[in-house]
Amino acid sequence: MNIIASRNTEFPANIPDFSIEKTHWNRLRDFLFLNEENKPLKPDIPYLTKAEVLEMSKDMMEIRWHGRGGQGAKTAALLLGEAVISAGKYVQAFPEYGPERMGAPVASYDRISEKPISVHSPVLNPDVVLVLDETLMDSVNVAKGLSEDTGVLIINSPYKKEDIKARITWKGKKLFTLDASKIAEKNIGRAIPNTPMMGALIGATNLMPLDALIEDTKHKLEKKFRNKPEVIEGNLKAIRAAYEEVKQ
Repeated sequence: MNIIASRNTEFPANIPDFSIEKTHWNRLRDFLFLNEENKPLKPDIPYLTKAEVLEMSKDMMEIRWHGRGGQGAKTAALLLGEAVISAGKYVQAFPEYGPERMGAPVASYDRISEKPISVHSPVLNPDVVLVLDETLMDSVNVAKGLSEDTGVLIINSPYKKEDIKARITWKGKKLFTLDASKIAEKNIGRAIPNTPMMGALIGATNLMPLDALIEDTKHKLEKKFRNKPEVIEGNLKAIRAAYEEVKQ
């Protein structure tokens, strides 16, 4: 758990009785140094006020990427993070470490805020979840911790939205589906859906201007694929195509 302190203001003792949105209560525990009974372990620490903590929580967007080894979930999280930094925001981008063999389930995360980010705990209640491989829904609870009221779920799948809804217990309204693998195959020549899913994310959330994402991603890809301009152009076309499909 993380400790946040700024002023000599006491955090009220009746923490469990706060009337706040459920989504933000779980995130609140990331900011406070609490035991399992939600009581301060160090009551002498000058915690932020309830209003200050909630304001920080609501200003931050947390994103979780689900994929399989080799699909580029980690790369997508890092590319997105770098693009958002270039847009002037604060970012954390990190993978969930584990057996990184080809095809194994993997997860990566982004935290994005207009203000410096002081929390360094796992992302338990993401605002957005992206699923790069729809077969993961058979073995992984991809929507775990995602609010049905405000959460955004984006799934790479050749199936229609209605078919996906029948396969998951999450009943939120902000569900987006697109065949990002097909978009990647058409534009890049390989069915690696990570860059198209970045475009889908921007289309679904308006996190940043599309052109800003494309421009920053272009600079990053030019360093890696300097002698393969077709790869660079293909990835940029895939980002734009996915963005436009989600916007339809």
